[in-house]
Amino acid sequence: MKLSGPAAPQGVGVPRPEHALPVARPPRADTGHSWWWLGVHGGAGVSTLERAVPGGRDAGRAWPAASASATVPVVLVARSSAYGVKAAQSAARQWASGMVTGVDLLGLVVVADAPGRRPRTLHNLVRLVSGAVPRLWEIPWVESWRLGEPPLAHLPRECAPLSRDLTRLTRPA
Repeated sequence: MKLSGPAAPQGVGVPRPEHALPVARPPRADTGHSWWWLGVHGGAGVSTLERAVPGGRDAGRAWPAASASATVPVVLVARSSAYGVKAAQSAARQWASGMVTGVDLLGLVVVADAPGRRPRTLHNLVRLVSGAVPRLWEIPWVESWRLGEPPLAHLPRECAPLSRDLTRLTRPA
């Protein structure tokens, strides 16, 4: 796994996004997870990833508020539609500008919004946005997920490196 973008917010010089996600206490304050999935728009795929890649919890479309003692590991999640990728871009700018603090942004997961090859315009937009986050993982279209079958019954091979990377990144030192 290699870094695709900055590992820390740049702060000064990064323009703030027009629309920012709120910062809030997560809906579930349990400690049985290692990272937060932050869906940057409705329907991003967080609930499916939560079941397909154990270890993370849904942050409820808000940056999780950090405690004074530790940073909070967060993974952005977006669909590969123009709307989804632009929402990811906005969230990445929010993080990069320093609008959210105490967050260890691990990267961005882009979940395919349709079968087949992504149009060049969207491919280029994903590449552009990937330069604003530490890492990029892409999950292909899974027809059985759309039909309501359990994610663990039909895992694409791309879930294995995602799980491995997130486990490694959140393992206590």
